[in-house]
Amino acid sequence: MSFARYPAYKDSGVAWLGEVPGHWEVKRLKQVASHNDETLDDNTDADFEILYVDISSVDPMLGITAKEAMPFSAAPSRARRKVRNGDAIVSTVRTYLRAIARITNPEDNLIVSTGFAVVRPSPQVHHSFLGYLLTAGFFVDEVISRSVGVSYPAINASDLMRIAVPVPNYNEQQAIATFLDTETAKIDGLMAEQRALVALLKEKRQAVISHAVTKGLNPAAPMKDSGVAWLGEVPGHWEVRAIKHIVSTPVTDGPHETPDFPDEGIPFVSAEAVSSGSIDFNKIRGYISELDHIKYSQKYRPQMGDVYMVKSGATTGITAIVETDRDFNIWSPLAVIRCGRSSLPHFVLNFMRSRHFLEAITLNWSFGTQQNIGMGVIENLAVTVPPIEEQKAIAAYLNHQTTQLDTLTQEAQTAIALLQERRTALISAAVTGKMDVRAVVAA
Repeated sequence: MSFARYPAYKDSGVAWLGEVPGHWEVKRLKQVASHNDETLDDNTDADFEILYVDISSVDPMLGITAKEAMPFSAAPSRARRKVRNGDAIVSTVRTYLRAIARITNPEDNLIVSTGFAVVRPSPQVHHSFLGYLLTAGFFVDEVISRSVGVSYPAINASDLMRIAVPVPNYNEQQAIATFLDTETAKIDGLMAEQRALVALLKEKRQAVISHAVTKGLNPAAPMKDSGVAWLGEVPGHWEVRAIKHIVSTPVTDGPHETPDFPDEGIPFVSAEAVSSGSIDFNKIRGYISELDHIKYSQKYRPQMGDVYMVKSGATTGITAIVETDRDFNIWSPLAVIRCGRSSLPHFVLNFMRSRHFLEAITLNWSFGTQQNIGMGVIENLAVTVPPIEEQKAIAAYLNHQTTQLDTLTQEAQTAIALLQERRTALISAAVTGKMDVRAVVAA
């Protein structure tokens, strides 16, 4: 889709903004909006119930994704900012700087974290235009460039309000907002379809795995009760054993100490690196020294075919398999299953990804500061043990099926990424006057 440009442009006087339409103004954000106008104070009734939004609960595409109800007395100290219809919330913490949302018809008791700047448009600024302006790529990039700090980089709200923004007249703001409402709704609808497809493919993938590792590939095979409530029936000629009876070495994990992390050395893998279902060496915890690697290897040294399972934290139950000969070591959040002769690693990996096994994990994990499952529990969980040749056939079948499903999933995710780029580019072009949408809206 192509759009006309404005008849004349002028230098905005701001290097990163470039040219703007000749009749537009360029002002500091503080000249067209206020910020953090209303807050709850310590005198608020302790029993006053709030709906709290943290910075982790805002998605740059989906807006506010979660609101936590709580009495004010139980609220975190950062629960302070009050919002009103037409406001926009902008995270001032770099880790979440794309956490920006427009506020539409909020509940009277909606309160957001002080990690947000609550930006409120002045009467001469259309609230929807302001909302789009603050999500534009140029604005976010400028916020990022102005954030400071090492361990917790952020931007002061007052500095945020000094950022220069393009300002057309009110009627033109309204036209741009109307155009973007229509066009982003179309893009959002397409993205929703692709997200639904990804969810269906994920569900299909797990169903294919779950059926193959618990029922086999022969639909005519006689079945028997596995003796395990969460597992149900399995083919009559299969065995069912505890994990501790299919391993060549006892289930173990990495060291329960925090090593020093030099700038280079031996990769040290933890839960983050296997969160995608494979070992991602770009997401390692850090590096350890050769001496620490030797010390930790006395307990466990990785080898091809080892199966890892996250046993603590938000990703408990996620699994991956070692498919490299490179030197590395692991930390304590990972449990290691090293298969013996009766079980193939890729079959066991798939079994541990089945709906049945994941339900068993959920039934058996405990909570402290976070969810976790002990190695004693893991080694007593049941797995199916078909004959080796059948395990090979099932593993090959699942490799073929999941590869096809993963390809379709990747295509859908690529489509989502392209649509997101299109959405962002469209917003940036419209609010900076790189295209003239007035005729489109008038038509």
